[in-house]
Amino acid sequence: MVLGSGGIVCIDEFDKISQDDRAALHEALESQTISVAKAGIIATFSARAAVLAAANPKFGRFDPHQYPAEQFDIPPTLLSRFDLIFPITDVMDEDTDRNIAKHILMQHEAAGARLADIKGFEQVEEPPIDSDLLRKYIAYARKNVSPRLSQEASEYLQKYYVDLRKTGQRQGAVPITPRQIEGLVRMSEASAKSRLSDVVELSDSETAIELSRFMLKSLALDTGGRIDIDTILTGMPREKVDRMNSILNIIKKLEESDSNIKIQKVIEDAEAAGIDSTTASKYLSELERSGDIYRPRQGIIKLVHHEAD
Repeated sequence: MVLGSGGIVCIDEFDKISQDDRAALHEALESQTISVAKAGIIATFSARAAVLAAANPKFGRFDPHQYPAEQFDIPPTLLSRFDLIFPITDVMDEDTDRNIAKHILMQHEAAGARLADIKGFEQVEEPPIDSDLLRKYIAYARKNVSPRLSQEASEYLQKYYVDLRKTGQRQGAVPITPRQIEGLVRMSEASAKSRLSDVVELSDSETAIELSRFMLKSLALDTGGRIDIDTILTGMPREKVDRMNSILNIIKKLEESDSNIKIQKVIEDAEAAGIDSTTASKYLSELERSGDIYRPRQGIIKLVHHEAD
């Protein structure tokens, strides 16, 4: 990150980085600095870099019906530091598959032609923008363009934030937090830079919001189809947190009359509260894994009472 300061840091196999590297990334993504302690001296280095990371799902393929935290071995606290997160899925489509295969084979044909010194071999498709020109364009924009946020763009971002929060309040979800506003500003500025503009205009804010909406609809929908940013920020949507708290409250209430709580009774009370038996059983298993409850014997659960320090 320090060596890449002022540029772009690309990280592959992001889900397999060590705990020490994760701790350093937390600081770098939060404050854009990295602190190193040696011989009692703490040095702080600049790490102002954009991070592009790629990670693989635990089971090889991305499942749109599972929450991101359940699929990637990446803590939500680190995942939430990224402005944009996109799932890349392998959707089988004949035309797409044909184009991908054609592109890969053409690369091998071109490489073979160069090795054999075959004259006149040309690729069928040329990139719309020459790669050298694109590099120079990006370098020039990063170095010479520092756009400022216009009042019109600022008001548009503010309206989007307030309206989305109002919708979430009515639906019982948290669709966006102040951290996402900072991300929207960065994306709006990046859009203006791509046009070599010194002013972030309304169209730039619209582009940033469109990207944000696409990401939220791809990764932050709860079971009711509502946008809930907690799906990314905490690893589970607000709806799930509320239901798990409801089950804990049911257990606490049953504990008042009997310390040995029957699992079946908890599930029945959960169904009466609007939580189906399958979901209730799943949440009980999660509460057991998290150490909130335990099973002294088959069919019986008890609360774990944590003593205050």
